[in-house]
Amino acid sequence: MEDKGLDPLRALVLRQWRVHGRETPVEGLLLTCLDAPSGPLHAVYRTSLCVVLQGAKTSMLGEHAFRYDAGKCLIASVEVPIRAEITRASAASPYLAFSLAIDPATVADLLLEQGGAGPGTSTVPALGVHALAPELIDPLCRLVALCDRPQDIAVLAPLIRREIVWRLLQGPMGRALRQIGVADSRMARIGRAIAHIRKRFSTQIDVRALAGLAGMSPATFHRHFKAVTGMSPVQYQKQLRLQEARRLLLADGAEVASIGFAIGYESPSQFSREYRRLFGVPPGRDGQQIRKGLFPPVDA
Repeated sequence: MEDKGLDPLRALVLRQWRVHGRETPVEGLLLTCLDAPSGPLHAVYRTSLCVVLQGAKTSMLGEHAFRYDAGKCLIASVEVPIRAEITRASAASPYLAFSLAIDPATVADLLLEQGGAGPGTSTVPALGVHALAPELIDPLCRLVALCDRPQDIAVLAPLIRREIVWRLLQGPMGRALRQIGVADSRMARIGRAIAHIRKRFSTQIDVRALAGLAGMSPATFHRHFKAVTGMSPVQYQKQLRLQEARRLLLADGAEVASIGFAIGYESPSQFSREYRRLFGVPPGRDGQQIRKGLFPPVDA
């Protein structure tokens, strides 16, 4: 039975979905509505808040499963490649959700106003699931409603986003969120290494250089990187490479071998083998299925 307290937000999101689809006029606000359960969906979660209003979803980070349904939200505190699946949706009661990007600079600014926060001494996973706090419903409704008033977005959206981040910092997700804004926290240092990998994912990974960037020994870096992302740096890079390959298959339909080389694979057979292991089908066939629209993108 769906939480009636979510009805105003649910109605707003469904109406905006019918008008705008996935992309809204509010930057970083993405909507999702599906009328049937999905197969595996692969994406990179950015630093964001994801809220499910109807239906249910499971997101996999490495081998860890995060399950959330109506009234639950997920916070992604660093950029991580995930495998997700919509587990409950129907034509009568579609899966309905949205994601909102979180700006680490806003987190840092609020922490300074609050009196600052010391360097993080613990490592928390990149994803966390909690119940949506009732005090978040009103500002989220006001933010979604701005889609109807584009002339107000530039002035009001930053203020409402700031309120939302403040509410998150005061709630059960505050611990993970604080680590985003503290420059010397372990989460922030791992985040710097992640940003480096994302920019250079097609080149060979140098764990020692990444550890130096994070200000850690290689062994300590490897341990904390896996604690945050659920995978090793090499596994993280491989997921990024293969997801980029999938995007290229959809974007320009280039030959499989040339895409493999473009993302850093020297062996076409290794590329095809690892692609099939992640996505379940060879890259050529997967590209055909994607272009037929069998695998719609889902961010929330």
